[in-house]
Amino acid sequence: MPIELKMPALSPTMEEGTLAKWLVKEGDAVRSGDILAEIETDKATMEFEAVDEGVITQILVAAGTDGVKVGTVIARLAGEGEEAGAAPAPVAAPAPAPAPASAPTPAAPVVAAPAPVPAPAAAASGERIKASPLARRLAEARGVDLAGLTGSGPGGRIVKADVDAAGAPAAAAAAAPVAAVAPVAPVAAAPVTAAAAAPAGFATDIPHEAIKLSNMRKTIARRLTEAKQTIPHIYLTLDVRLDALLKLRGELNAALGARGVKLSVNDMLIKALAVALRQVPECNVTFAGDQLIKYSRADIAVAVSVPNGLITPIVTGAEAKGVAAIATEMKELAGRAKDGKLQPHEYQGGTASLSNMGMFGIKQFEAVINPPQGMIMAIGAGEKRPFVIDDSLQIATVMSATGSFDHRAIDGADGARLMQAFREIVEQPLALVA
Repeated sequence: MPIELKMPALSPTMEEGTLAKWLVKEGDAVRSGDILAEIETDKATMEFEAVDEGVITQILVAAGTDGVKVGTVIARLAGEGEEAGAAPAPVAAPAPAPAPASAPTPAAPVVAAPAPVPAPAAAASGERIKASPLARRLAEARGVDLAGLTGSGPGGRIVKADVDAAGAPAAAAAAAPVAAVAPVAPVAAAPVTAAAAAPAGFATDIPHEAIKLSNMRKTIARRLTEAKQTIPHIYLTLDVRLDALLKLRGELNAALGARGVKLSVNDMLIKALAVALRQVPECNVTFAGDQLIKYSRADIAVAVSVPNGLITPIVTGAEAKGVAAIATEMKELAGRAKDGKLQPHEYQGGTASLSNMGMFGIKQFEAVINPPQGMIMAIGAGEKRPFVIDDSLQIATVMSATGSFDHRAIDGADGARLMQAFREIVEQPLALVA
């Protein structure tokens, strides 16, 4: 009996994903541990491994198909001792299709007038047309005869792109007879199409490009909307002198150069936030309905910009790690984040976040909390400013830091204490290497 390969749940919260790429084709023999496909989740592209040995007999979901629900059968495998050629037989069962023939509502209007020949010919030949489920649904909806298409997918399978390419001419041809019988139909169809293609108020006369949202962008939009709608944010900003931290960073980099480690200001701020959270544990929390979860470890999620949006790899237990270890870990995490290769446990969770836009020259901003976390620290650019030091006006390197706090879980006074602790650690940075 053929083995069904199903869309896996690659994280606890995954409900659907995009089958980004097949690395095998029909007829390929695979062994346990072989990589079969790349699957794009809302945050990363992950590899799908074979568990069983056998031969790929059918690929049911084409590469590039998005919105594939977890548990959907995406391919079939003939197990050891089975004939690979026998696997498609159960799928070919729809060929004797008396039920659809008795009620051919989708096909009859299309094939009756222009070309009734191809469909019967395909049925008579007994050959099953190889097409992905999505391509079949689209073809049925658009009145495209699959028998007349040449598949560009694996093993000659007809995929969505093939139906799209054939759909425009088919639609144009189908429109002409309808217009002759009932001129009202095309008039009614145009507004519906326009409404479906563009949101209300959208100026369709302006040159534009409609860009399909990636899974990551959809998730970002959903989570940020939920965060702003459900979390009462309170924002606290203060200025922090960086001169002592910059001096220490230079000394450490000189000492660590032989080890190939180079500290960034951000690496040191990750450590500073983690230490501050341990000093003010009232801010290292999550609001959970009728409970308040207080963490005994500071796992700092760090915002990293990637081609499709934003992801937050996590430095776990940052308060107990040295700054050199944090720098090495962040370099590796950020690199894999940009390649879409992070594992779920590396970006899901965290007790607080840090977002630094200083490299863009942004002076100060207010970040949106990343639920279920209770706070996020937004870091602005360090810049030379007039600053009062020991009752005299001097020039200092200063940055503005803004904490966004979930006011359901964190009182303003506790948030202020965290901001003060963060400033003291940064301005007296020997605590970072103690």
